[in-house]
Amino acid sequence: MSERLAKSAGLIGIATLASRVLGLVRDVVQGHYFGTGPAADAFAVATRIPTLLRDLFAEGAMSAAFVPTVTRYLSTDGKAAAFRLGSQVVNGLLLITGVIVTIGIVFAEPLVSWFAGDYAAEPGKLELTVLLTRVNMPFLLLVAVAAAYMGMLNALRRFFIPANSPTMFNVAFIVCTVAFFPIFTQMGIHPVMALSVGMLVGGVVQILVMWPALHREGYRHEWVLNPRDPGLREVLILMGPGTLGVAAAQINLLVNTQLATHEAGAASALQYAFRMMYMPIGIFSVSIATAAIPELARHAAKAELPEMRSTLSWGLRLMLMLSVPATVGLMVLSRPIIELIYERGMFDAQSTLQVAGALMFYAPGIVGYSIVKIVSPSFYSLRDARTPVIVSLVTIAANLALNIWLNSIMGFRGLALGTAIAANINAGLLLYLLSRRIGGVDARRVGITLLKVAVASAVMGVAVYYADTALHRLLPEPSLTPRLLRVAGGIGAGLGTLALASWMLRIEELQQATNRLLKRLRP
Repeated sequence: MSERLAKSAGLIGIATLASRVLGLVRDVVQGHYFGTGPAADAFAVATRIPTLLRDLFAEGAMSAAFVPTVTRYLSTDGKAAAFRLGSQVVNGLLLITGVIVTIGIVFAEPLVSWFAGDYAAEPGKLELTVLLTRVNMPFLLLVAVAAAYMGMLNALRRFFIPANSPTMFNVAFIVCTVAFFPIFTQMGIHPVMALSVGMLVGGVVQILVMWPALHREGYRHEWVLNPRDPGLREVLILMGPGTLGVAAAQINLLVNTQLATHEAGAASALQYAFRMMYMPIGIFSVSIATAAIPELARHAAKAELPEMRSTLSWGLRLMLMLSVPATVGLMVLSRPIIELIYERGMFDAQSTLQVAGALMFYAPGIVGYSIVKIVSPSFYSLRDARTPVIVSLVTIAANLALNIWLNSIMGFRGLALGTAIAANINAGLLLYLLSRRIGGVDARRVGITLLKVAVASAVMGVAVYYADTALHRLLPEPSLTPRLLRVAGGIGAGLGTLALASWMLRIEELQQATNRLLKRLRP
């Protein structure tokens, strides 16, 4: 079972890696044209609400409620019943998101004025944010359909194509930004509108990428919506609290964005930093969770708790092996990485300082975010939507208190730290309660892995710090090649040290991954 899950996670990881790399290119293109200036701030705020809802639908409710339900239908009732349920869910999402989009467009001005009232102090900034909000809102309709398609394909164990759809979104976004920036500038339209066009076109492309694969599986959309259908009611009932149950991270980001509007450049800096921090989560943790969730749902449907515990233990240990070193590495190399990737065009040294500062304090949240990706959907596989909701509310309250306090002490960097602390609180509470619910999560084995990985990562962090310091003395020039060599040297020293420390500590997960890789490389 673990071999199959590892293979699925690997395929998803390859597709997700491509998506994240192109997502990074997308941010570099955006940073080149707009930096952390007023237009970047306006776009960050204007995208926060539709992006919040996108993340809840695409990575929250769909994973937590829809995938387990469709998986059970496929196992017990067959494809026809599962696809009919899928059609009803798509229709329900279109209805719900259509209402939300309409409200967002009509009330964009008071909403933005409440959310980013300080932007009125800078001529045109508030008005631009309102306009961008209205243009961006329909993205929610597109992503709702894409999320439903992604959920159905994942339930069918077709992971690679849905994992590739964000890649195509990023391609469309980049092409539109580069193409429309000069066109809009010549036409007298604010060039930041190119980002909104890219976002909407990317949403359409995501749907078009997944449709052929779903059609080949036998899916034919039916324009039917029966509120009395038991499957639909189960999905919607789970999606309501389910959305809230996985909403902590996104609502915390919403709070951060609102508080960040008091500092120039802070909203866009937090956005760049969060996306950079989210790269290892998107590549590793989402891949592992996406592969594990259908298996967890099948075991839960058959009341196979020992197998469920085994799958969960495997996912948690593998996540820790990947997320803890990523946390340490991003903290130590935050400034060199941001300099290398972003510092060009309108993205200057001041922008680098802002984004690197936020990234350093966001990074400790990687472990918490990673754990939630697999633990939260486990509750919905067990048809328990109440527990994640309660934990989410506690986490949101803790994050709000932390952010207000830390923001008063550290400015917008405190917002990043508060979010990281809240993410780990969320993960810890969910993991504890799930352990009680299913009779344990192999805590001893997971704890030993965490301890060993933490020691190995600490040693790695020291090596990276001294390697970066030495390379900065040897290559002080602020140009691309020296920066690339410094970052590559730091990462190389870190990986080498991590591998050696992990071998000495006999970390089982690393040994398994290494053996699997060597087996594939043998003729």
